[in-house]
Amino acid sequence: MAIDTVVVDYGGVLTNPLVETFVAFAELAQLSTDELAGALVAATQRYGQTPMAALETGRISERQLTERILAELPEGAGRVLEEGHSFGELWFRGRRPNTPFVEYLHTLRSRGLRLALLTNNVREWEPLWRAQLPVDELFDVVVDSHKEGVRKPDPGIYHVLFDRLGVGPERCVFVDDTEENCTAAEELGMRAVRFADTRRAIAELTDVLGPRGAGSTAAASVAGADHALVGAGSPGTSTHGGPR
Repeated sequence: MAIDTVVVDYGGVLTNPLVETFVAFAELAQLSTDELAGALVAATQRYGQTPMAALETGRISERQLTERILAELPEGAGRVLEEGHSFGELWFRGRRPNTPFVEYLHTLRSRGLRLALLTNNVREWEPLWRAQLPVDELFDVVVDSHKEGVRKPDPGIYHVLFDRLGVGPERCVFVDDTEENCTAAEELGMRAVRFADTRRAIAELTDVLGPRGAGSTAAASVAGADHALVGAGSPGTSTHGGPR
């Protein structure tokens, strides 16, 4: 059966890489990246679940996330987060939309493909990320972890997606920057494209979709230079987290 539905992740696909947002957040919070990463690891060990996983499934609030992180930092560190600046406000100062890829998705929609957004995201941050993207104009279906109480890579959230779309996994291709999320999608029968940069993602989608997936070479070249992943590891993993 031909693939006619393109499902995309949010953070690290429709935005700049998560590692850039993580580094910018640490600087704005007046923390080193090691201090921030260490606090997240310590909070994970204390509660048995990453703070972002709890936040993205609605089990804790943004304020509780902040409290868990502050509790694991040296005394006085992260004071910016206690002085009227929310975690989300600082996080989104380092977040930029991946405009070339968004434009490419508009092209796919104009060619008759259905589009869906499958995101691990945060209740308090919905106005922030929706302000950066033409969500309702672009996507037929949006599945957001905090509303469903389950997040990628749990199979449950993919089944919510299939139910909302009214199609089976064999008709979908999924684009995500996190390997475990792509693996989960493939195990359920979807095709998956691991996002590293826009140029490569467009090339892989063209292979999957055929002529309808062909994109603008100029747009892809610009995005490839601007959106390449920085460094060897991305904080789009279970410890560092962030909407994706």
